[in-house]
Amino acid sequence: MAHIAEHGLTKDEVASVFRDRSHWTTESESSGRPITFGTTDTGRSVAVVWEHVDDNPLTIYPITAYEPADE
Repeated sequence: MAHIAEHGLTKDEVASVFRDRSHWTTESESSGRPITFGTTDTGRSVAVVWEHVDDNPLTIYPITAYEPADE
């Protein structure tokens, strides 16, 4: 979780991204891991790179999270 804190995000903010199932998930170009783009409960737009751990119960491990740069 250190990589998340380095970007000024909290565990609660990262978890809130996954509570909204309308957020967009794809594959990270740099790591090949899943990356989900969404908005936290605090209104921040973030990208969360994560790893699938288990299906029952569904368990994921966030690798890093950050506010993407505007293009």
